Amino acid sequence: MLCNSDVGYQFFEGYRVSPDDDRYIGYTITDVGRMLRTVFERRVRDLGLTRAQWIIIARVHRRPGMSQSEIADLIEIEKASAGRLIDRMQAKGWLERRPDPGDRRINRLHLTADAERLHAEIWPLAEQTVDDALVALEPDERVLLSTLLLKVKGRLQSLNAFDPVLAERAPDGLGADTPDAEDPLATVAAK
Repeated sequence: MLCNSDVGYQFFEGYRVSPDDDRYIGYTITDVGRMLRTVFERRVRDLGLTRAQWIIIARVHRRPGMSQSEIADLIEIEKASAGRLIDRMQAKGWLERRPDPGDRRINRLHLTADAERLHAEIWPLAEQTVDDALVALEPDERVLLSTLLLKVKGRLQSLNAFDPVLAERAPDGLGADTPDAEDPLATVAAK
Protein backbone atom coordinates (compact mmCIF):
# COMPACT_ATOMS: atom_id res chain seq x y z
CA MET A 1 0.00 0.00 0.00
CA LEU A 2 1.03 3.60 -0.43
CA CYS A 3 2.38 4.92 2.85
CA ASN A 4 3.50 8.35 1.73
CA SER A 5 2.22 10.90 4.24
CA ASP A 6 1.86 13.41 1.40
CA VAL A 7 -0.65 11.30 -0.59
CA GLY A 8 -3.60 13.51 -1.41
CA TYR A 9 -1.52 16.64 -0.94
CA GLN A 10 0.27 18.78 -3.49
CA PHE A 11 2.65 21.63 -3.14
CA PHE A 12 1.76 25.00 -4.63
CA GLU A 13 4.23 27.86 -4.48
CA GLY A 14 5.90 26.25 -1.46
CA TYR A 15 2.66 25.64 0.44
CA ARG A 16 1.11 22.28 1.12
CA VAL A 17 -2.26 22.11 -0.67
CA SER A 18 -4.87 19.66 0.61
CA PRO A 19 -7.95 18.32 -1.18
CA ASP A 20 -9.91 20.94 0.80
CA ASP A 21 -8.12 23.78 -1.03
CA ASP A 22 -9.49 25.36 -4.23
CA ARG A 23 -5.97 25.14 -5.72
CA TYR A 24 -6.00 21.33 -5.52
CA ILE A 25 -5.08 20.20 -9.04
CA GLY A 26 -7.77 17.52 -9.31
CA TYR A 27 -10.48 20.12 -8.74
CA THR A 28 -8.81 22.57 -11.09
CA ILE A 29 -8.62 20.08 -13.95
CA THR A 30 -12.24 19.03 -13.40
CA ASP A 31 -13.46 22.63 -13.16
CA VAL A 32 -11.60 23.73 -16.30
CA GLY A 33 -13.09 20.88 -18.32
CA ARG A 34 -16.60 21.54 -17.01
CA MET A 35 -16.35 25.28 -17.64
CA LEU A 36 -15.01 24.77 -21.19
CA ARG A 37 -17.98 22.50 -21.90
CA THR A 38 -20.43 25.01 -20.39
CA VAL A 39 -19.14 27.94 -22.48
CA PHE A 40 -19.06 25.83 -25.65
CA GLU A 41 -22.56 24.41 -25.07
CA ARG A 42 -23.93 27.94 -24.73
CA ARG A 43 -22.28 28.93 -27.99
CA VAL A 44 -23.76 26.03 -29.98
CA ARG A 45 -27.14 25.76 -28.24
CA ASP A 46 -28.96 27.57 -31.07
CA LEU A 47 -27.74 24.96 -33.55
CA GLY A 48 -29.82 22.25 -31.84
CA LEU A 49 -26.87 20.05 -31.01
CA THR A 50 -26.21 18.36 -27.68
CA ARG A 51 -22.75 18.01 -26.16
CA ALA A 52 -22.81 14.24 -26.68
CA GLN A 53 -23.76 14.67 -30.35
CA TRP A 54 -20.97 17.20 -30.86
CA ILE A 55 -18.41 14.92 -29.21
CA ILE A 56 -19.44 12.04 -31.45
CA ILE A 57 -19.32 14.20 -34.59
CA ALA A 58 -15.90 15.63 -33.65
CA ARG A 59 -14.40 12.24 -32.76
CA VAL A 60 -15.83 10.34 -35.73
CA HIS A 61 -14.54 13.15 -37.95
CA ARG A 62 -11.05 12.56 -36.51
CA ARG A 63 -11.34 8.78 -36.41
CA PRO A 64 -13.82 7.49 -38.98
CA GLY A 65 -14.92 3.94 -38.32
CA MET A 66 -15.28 4.07 -34.54
CA SER A 67 -17.49 1.37 -33.06
CA GLN A 68 -20.56 1.87 -30.88
CA SER A 69 -18.59 0.48 -27.91
CA GLU A 70 -15.82 3.02 -28.45
CA ILE A 71 -18.41 5.81 -28.57
CA ALA A 72 -20.00 4.56 -25.33
CA ASP A 73 -16.61 4.60 -23.60
CA LEU A 74 -15.82 8.03 -25.01
CA ILE A 75 -18.94 9.72 -23.69
CA GLU A 76 -19.11 7.52 -20.58
CA ILE A 77 -22.53 5.96 -21.09
CA GLU A 78 -23.81 2.41 -21.39
CA LYS A 79 -23.60 0.71 -24.77
CA ALA A 80 -27.40 0.54 -25.08
CA SER A 81 -27.70 4.29 -24.42
CA ALA A 82 -24.97 4.95 -26.97
CA GLY A 83 -26.88 2.80 -29.45
CA ARG A 84 -30.03 4.90 -29.00
CA LEU A 85 -28.04 8.12 -29.37
CA ILE A 86 -26.42 6.80 -32.54
CA ASP A 87 -29.86 5.74 -33.82
CA ARG A 88 -31.13 9.32 -33.32
CA MET A 89 -28.08 10.77 -35.05
CA GLN A 90 -28.52 8.34 -37.91
CA ALA A 91 -32.19 9.36 -38.19
CA LYS A 92 -31.07 13.02 -38.42
CA GLY A 93 -28.80 12.05 -41.29
CA TRP A 94 -25.52 12.67 -39.43
CA LEU A 95 -24.13 9.15 -39.06
CA GLU A 96 -24.09 6.00 -41.09
CA ARG A 97 -23.26 2.51 -39.92
CA ARG A 98 -21.06 0.32 -42.09
CA PRO A 99 -20.32 -3.32 -41.37
CA ASP A 100 -16.84 -4.16 -40.10
CA PRO A 101 -15.19 -6.34 -42.74
CA GLY A 102 -13.42 -8.41 -40.09
CA ASP A 103 -16.25 -8.84 -37.57
CA ARG A 104 -19.89 -9.05 -38.61
CA ARG A 105 -21.05 -8.15 -35.07
CA ILE A 106 -19.54 -4.64 -35.30
CA ASN A 107 -20.78 -1.65 -37.24
CA ARG A 108 -18.33 1.15 -37.94
CA LEU A 109 -19.56 4.73 -37.73
CA HIS A 110 -18.93 7.34 -40.40
CA LEU A 111 -20.12 10.91 -40.79
CA THR A 112 -22.47 11.81 -43.60
CA ALA A 113 -21.89 14.85 -45.80
CA ASP A 114 -24.42 16.76 -43.64
CA ALA A 115 -22.46 15.98 -40.49
CA GLU A 116 -19.20 16.99 -42.16
CA ARG A 117 -20.79 20.35 -43.02
CA LEU A 118 -22.04 20.68 -39.43
CA HIS A 119 -18.54 19.89 -38.16
CA ALA A 120 -17.04 22.54 -40.45
CA GLU A 121 -19.55 25.08 -39.11
CA ILE A 122 -19.06 24.27 -35.43
CA TRP A 123 -15.33 23.56 -35.29
CA PRO A 124 -14.39 27.28 -35.41
CA LEU A 125 -16.62 27.82 -32.34
CA ALA A 126 -14.78 25.04 -30.52
CA GLU A 127 -11.41 26.54 -31.44
CA GLN A 128 -12.56 30.00 -30.40
CA THR A 129 -13.74 28.65 -27.04
CA VAL A 130 -10.34 27.13 -26.33
CA ASP A 131 -8.54 30.26 -27.55
CA ASP A 132 -10.74 32.43 -25.31
CA ALA A 133 -9.97 30.17 -22.34
CA LEU A 134 -6.22 30.34 -22.98
CA VAL A 135 -5.98 34.04 -23.87
CA ALA A 136 -4.03 34.83 -20.69
CA LEU A 137 -1.29 32.34 -21.61
CA GLU A 138 1.74 33.16 -23.73
CA PRO A 139 2.33 30.85 -26.72
CA ASP A 140 5.13 28.98 -24.92
CA GLU A 141 2.87 28.53 -21.87
CA ARG A 142 0.19 27.01 -24.11
CA VAL A 143 2.74 24.57 -25.52
CA LEU A 144 3.92 23.68 -22.02
CA LEU A 145 0.35 23.22 -20.76
CA SER A 146 -0.50 20.97 -23.70
CA THR A 147 2.71 18.96 -23.25
CA LEU A 148 2.09 18.45 -19.54
CA LEU A 149 -1.57 17.52 -20.00
CA LEU A 150 -0.61 15.00 -22.71
CA LYS A 151 1.90 13.49 -20.29
CA VAL A 152 -0.79 13.17 -17.62
CA LYS A 153 -3.23 11.75 -20.18
CA GLY A 154 -0.66 9.12 -21.21
CA ARG A 155 -0.14 8.11 -17.60
CA LEU A 156 -3.88 7.81 -17.05
CA GLN A 157 -4.21 5.68 -20.19
CA SER A 158 -1.53 3.39 -18.76
CA LEU A 159 -3.36 3.21 -15.44
CA ASN A 160 -6.56 2.43 -17.30
CA ALA A 161 -4.82 -0.57 -18.88
CA PHE A 162 -3.20 -1.72 -15.62
CA ASP A 163 -3.58 -0.04 -12.24
CA PRO A 164 -0.95 -1.17 -9.72
CA VAL A 165 -3.07 0.11 -6.80
CA LEU A 166 -5.92 -2.21 -7.81
CA ALA A 167 -3.47 -5.05 -8.43
CA GLU A 168 -1.99 -4.55 -4.96
CA ARG A 169 -5.44 -4.75 -3.37
CA ALA A 170 -6.49 -7.88 -5.27
CA PRO A 171 -5.69 -11.15 -3.47
CA ASP A 172 -4.23 -12.69 -6.63
CA GLY A 173 -2.40 -9.54 -7.76
CA LEU A 174 -4.44 -9.25 -10.97
CA GLY A 175 -6.36 -6.12 -10.09
CA ALA A 176 -9.98 -5.59 -9.18
CA ASP A 177 -10.87 -4.68 -12.76
CA THR A 178 -9.63 -8.04 -14.06
CA PRO A 179 -12.31 -10.74 -14.50
CA ASP A 180 -10.07 -13.30 -12.80
CA ALA A 181 -9.87 -11.26 -9.59
CA GLU A 182 -11.67 -12.43 -6.46
CA ASP A 183 -14.02 -9.45 -6.59
CA PRO A 184 -17.49 -10.70 -7.62
CA LEU A 185 -18.48 -7.24 -8.91
CA ALA A 186 -15.47 -7.23 -11.26
CA THR A 187 -16.56 -10.57 -12.69
CA VAL A 188 -20.12 -9.32 -13.25
CA ALA A 189 -18.92 -6.04 -14.79
CA ALA A 190 -16.62 -7.90 -17.20
CA LYS A 191 -19.51 -9.91 -18.68
